[in-house]
Amino acid sequence: MPCKQSGNPGGKIAIKHATSRIFLLLCCWATLGLPHFQAVAGAEGTELTVEEAIRLALLRNERIKIAEDRLTAAQARLAKARAFFFPDLTLSGEYTRQGFEGGQSIGGRTFTGPDPIDFSAAISANVSLFDARLFPLYRQAKLEHNAARLDKIEERRLLAFEVADAFLRTLGVQQVQSSAERRLAFAQSTVEDTKARFEAKLVSVNDLTRAELELTTAEREATLAQGETQLFRLQLGYLIDSRIEGSLANPEALLNPPEPSDPDRLVTEAHTRRLDLAADEARVDALEAFAQEPALRIIPNLRATGQFEESIEAGPDSEGWFVGLNLTWLLYDGGERRADRAERKANARIAGLELSAVKRQVDRDIRRALVSSQNDRAVARQAQVAVDIGRRNAEEIAILYRQGLARALEVADANVRLFEAEVALAQARYGLGLSLLNLRAALGFDPLGNEVTQ
Repeated sequence: MPCKQSGNPGGKIAIKHATSRIFLLLCCWATLGLPHFQAVAGAEGTELTVEEAIRLALLRNERIKIAEDRLTAAQARLAKARAFFFPDLTLSGEYTRQGFEGGQSIGGRTFTGPDPIDFSAAISANVSLFDARLFPLYRQAKLEHNAARLDKIEERRLLAFEVADAFLRTLGVQQVQSSAERRLAFAQSTVEDTKARFEAKLVSVNDLTRAELELTTAEREATLAQGETQLFRLQLGYLIDSRIEGSLANPEALLNPPEPSDPDRLVTEAHTRRLDLAADEARVDALEAFAQEPALRIIPNLRATGQFEESIEAGPDSEGWFVGLNLTWLLYDGGERRADRAERKANARIAGLELSAVKRQVDRDIRRALVSSQNDRAVARQAQVAVDIGRRNAEEIAILYRQGLARALEVADANVRLFEAEVALAQARYGLGLSLLNLRAALGFDPLGNEVTQ
């Protein structure tokens, strides 16, 4: 129902005030960050590059912040282990004031008063002069801190590879979608042409039925390809914490990689370059240091204690101090020391065996990536030839069909063959880029081929 316009200007003023309050609330809401609005990457009319996608992921993804907090926790544990080598200082004080019965008599009346103030203060220091267990425990914390530092760098590298992998896969499904849309457009034009030819009684009804069947199939394939593209773009947007609206730029450097050689040299270099292997080695050393601690419990530990105390009482002030040594020797603990040592040594051996398996897996991953790269390179060349032939075949069949020398079945078959060839080319081309990513990941590089340093 339309509203009548009021002649009272106060209504306009009230509306302005309400609008101002709403605007102020929205500004406060945006400032507080509630709710979280996803940023936009690759806006309409621009292209999102793989370098920019990696940069956004390293800037916004929570996995990087989690790795940083894990490093902070490891730094705190190292500081805690270092604190055992410093003395503990304790300051304590006591203050008392009490009343007492009786007192001074004035004018036949007795007044009570407080006792004099009692105050005492003491400062004490305790320091471990020698405790053999502290040294392996401190070494363990130091090695775990080093492993956490390497894990932080490695997590950035792995996230970059995950983004680059999602980027290439998204480009691949988009290429399939483009092929499906071209197939659909060709099928639509074929149906229109076949209807006109059928109405002119130049072809049979079966030709029209076959053309409509191909159109239905092409529509289904286009719908499936479009849905798959949306899913892959959502996954890529999740990794970079941004909503992708524009197109993706083809990373030509990833799609046309050079041919690597000398697998043995690559494996040797990877063992010295991979930061995850260095982190695992640090953890193995940390577990071995932790396993040394139970055996050192048999060694006596020596502590020094000192204290200074001063008190103010009713009488004269008094002060005193003392220094002492405390020697503790644990002769027998019921077998706990032996059990702890056996468990920790077993855990250290397990970690060492797992590290050995990872090193062998690096060798396998590098050689597998080399084989996949060679196969994808050959398949891409063959797929390109198949696309060229399929495109030429579709054009020739279309000409023959317009001349009445071919049937709609042959036109549909040529269109399907061309679509399958284009899909195979997209899979081979972007599969070659994925093989390169797998090779660089196994070698310890980042997705762009740069060496990752500590």
